[in-house]
Amino acid sequence: MFQIRRLLFALLLIFYSFYTVSAQQIALLKYKGGGDWYANITTSLPNLIRYANQNIHTVIDEKPAVVTPDSPELFNYPYVHMTGHGNVFFDDNDIQNLRKYLLNGGFLHIDDNYGMDPYIRPQIIKLFPNQKLIELPKNHPIFNQFFHFPNGLPKIHEHNGKPPQAFAIIINNRIVLLYTYETDLGDGWESEAIHHDPWEVRENALKMGANILQYAFMN
Repeated sequence: MFQIRRLLFALLLIFYSFYTVSAQQIALLKYKGGGDWYANITTSLPNLIRYANQNIHTVIDEKPAVVTPDSPELFNYPYVHMTGHGNVFFDDNDIQNLRKYLLNGGFLHIDDNYGMDPYIRPQIIKLFPNQKLIELPKNHPIFNQFFHFPNGLPKIHEHNGKPPQAFAIIINNRIVLLYTYETDLGDGWESEAIHHDPWEVRENALKMGANILQYAFMN
């Protein structure tokens, strides 16, 4: 009996070590400009991570990091999330580092939490002056990863009565920057107590978020 217990304990240690080493971490972008980069910081990304780990079998550290666009640590994260309602500003160091990150396999997901749009679009132009934001068609692979969205991006929160849109900067057939607009996925990832959304709405947001994570990791 003692030998069996010791063997089980050893196997648990191996499993724990493997999980710790292989778990990836994603990050939230802390940007300049005075906008609330920290919007949705409490439950949004952690809920998405748990959902993805449980449903599409990702192995992501349940605690997301916070990283600035000029930090060398940016390159540690295969997926970086950015959200907020207000002003955004990337200085030259931010632009240089962020562009290098994205061109070398990184993925930036910008989710307009309502009010960010007029501020983020000029910064995207600064980041990729020779590229255009392209609206993704409903049949794009990002809508058909583990979960299927035949109508494209789901609508989570109503703001101006506009349809949800997914825009992207695509380089060498790979999305390097995804901009989700008029959907508010991040609010949909929040716990029910935050916005009191029904489970069906939150589940749609989580499924789409899981698709985005899977796409970012696989491309």
